[in-house]
Formats: sequence, C-alpha cells, structure tokens
Amino acid sequence: MDADAVEIRVLGCLIEKQRTTPDTYPLTLNALRLACNQSTNRDPVVDYDEETIREALQRLWRKEWARLASGQGSRAVKYRQLVQETLGLEDDEISILCVLMLRGPQTPGELKQRTERLHPFESLADIEGTLIRLAGRDLAMRLDRRPGQKEERYAQLLGGETDDPAAAVGVVDDGPARPVLARDPLEQRVAALEAEVAALKAELGL
Repeated sequence: MDADAVEIRVLGCLIEKQRTTPDTYPLTLNALRLACNQSTNRDPVVDYDEETIREALQRLWRKEWARLASGQGSRAVKYRQLVQETLGLEDDEISILCVLMLRGPQTPGELKQRTERLHPFESLADIEGTLIRLAGRDLAMRLDRRPGQKEERYAQLLGGETDDPAAAVGVVDDGPARPVLARDPLEQRVAALEAEVAALKAELGL
C-alpha cells in the first residue's frame, strides 16, 4: 500500500469517529481537521491545515478509500471512509488498523486496551488472531521486540510509516508549526475549489 502519512491520519480519524461517535459521522472538513490534530490518542501529534486534509481526501478518493457523503439539504460537505468496504475488512480488522494508523506500532496488549471503544475483543487471543489475518493479507506486520519488552509490536502496512516521526508532514515539534504548502492565498482558494468540484463530479458520476 502506498498511502502517505496525511492520508493514514485522515483515514484513521474517519474510521475512529464512525465507530465511536456515529451521531456526528460523516465528518465535515473542519471536524476532520480537529480530529487529525487532537493531542490525545494520536502519535505523532500533528498540525494539518484544511488544504492538506482536503488534498489527502482527494488522494483517498482516487484509491476508493474515502468519498463525499453530504446528504440532501446539508449545508456542509462531509466525508466518510470506504476502505473497509473496498478492502473487504471485518469490524475487528478495521478496528485494529484504526489504532495502528492513529497510534503507530502497538503490542497486542496495547491494542486490547485501545480498541475498547471500537470493537469488543474478549481476549488477547482474539487480538492475535485478527493480527494474523491482517498479516496474511499484507495489511499488518510483526516488528522486532524492543529491548526489555516482552510483547512483539505490530504495524499497519497501508502506508505512512516512518522511523522518524518528525519527518512526517505537519508533525508538531518544539518550534512553531510550519504550513505544509507555501502557496499564494488566491492559488490556495482556486486549488480548493477545483478539488471540491472534482469530488462533486465524481459523486454525481459526471
């Protein structure tokens, strides 16, 4: 899989909010930005702007992993994830991938704790069984144990992994956050409008 770090964060947030707060799902662009940039349950913490997220959504749409989901009468454009349907994932599989997308590599014990709101796993054996299925489809992989760590860690293989979190686009460091794209404001507005028109055409099948 070749999704970048921004796509993985956006996709993980769409999955998380769909499963934990269905009343507010699908998500508006602003809600998705807030979800991506929240400081809890995220590793690394990032500071993406709306244009960065909008462009990631366009790339996810081309992969058939996300789409527009605005209903009739809706005043705001909203987005939903399609990756579960596109890849034929079960609820337990998408829940584990969601945590791996948002938190990075995890041990089975950490996954058992952090998937509580996403899917009811009864035991570590259930977690490990799901990881084996994901690994068999090249969607997850087992990593070497860290020094002093008893459990092995697992990582998702949809994309976005980096050995150095600070190398990811938009990652927050000790200095001031830098914009991901340095564009003229007018160019930004034109690019944003073009992206939304393209997405609407795709939604209408034009």
